[in-house]
Amino acid sequence: MDIPQTRYARSGDLQIAYQVVGEGPLDIVLVPTYLSNIEMYWELPSFARFHERLAAFSRLILFDRRGSGMSDGIAGATPLEEQIDDVQAVIDAVGCEQPVLASWLEGCTLTALYAASHPDLVRALVLISPQ
Repeated sequence: MDIPQTRYARSGDLQIAYQVVGEGPLDIVLVPTYLSNIEMYWELPSFARFHERLAAFSRLILFDRRGSGMSDGIAGATPLEEQIDDVQAVIDAVGCEQPVLASWLEGCTLTALYAASHPDLVRALVLISPQ
């Protein structure tokens, strides 16, 4: 699979990098840990396979959290409550109505906080090894 085009969603003064892969009827937003790089993931075979499998039955939305990867900002300098706006900016840019939110490790904290803040906007949560 070719590396998907990286696009940017505006969140306040920052640009949040995101990619969309697949065309399935289900939207899945992968909320990453604080360190990520959506373009490098495609060069790592295990990540690429994981993303390709999810995109086989969904519209998969990947993004880099602020201060990480291709996104603006300083990593760890922003409270999670403000990072909720970044998740929302990506969801709005893609046009999701009620996505499944999935995350792993410490990314689960932001995922759970977003879902608790916007329960009517989330279809389901998938939390893998939350910390």
